[in-house]
Amino acid sequence: MDNKELRKTLHQLQDEIKSIKAVDDTGKVLLHNLEDDISALLERSGGNPVQVHPSVVQRLEGAVSHFEVTHPDLTTLISNLLESLSNAGI
Repeated sequence: MDNKELRKTLHQLQDEIKSIKAVDDTGKVLLHNLEDDISALLERSGGNPVQVHPSVVQRLEGAVSHFEVTHPDLTTLISNLLESLSNAGI
């Protein structure tokens, strides 16, 4: 995944997170952490290849598990991001 595609996916994920209204307390924490992770990734994806810390991947995977039933669009975007990162060897 090149930086342009990564940035597009991250922006889509940001938009989806902003559109979510009803979540439980755990979901609120997960969304807040995802927002922070996405912002950091966007900052680093300007010109250099993005390095993703394993803890970010773990939080993304945890979010998929938590939201897969209640927010399928969000989990699809996160899953696509995880797949792209995996394909890129991250």
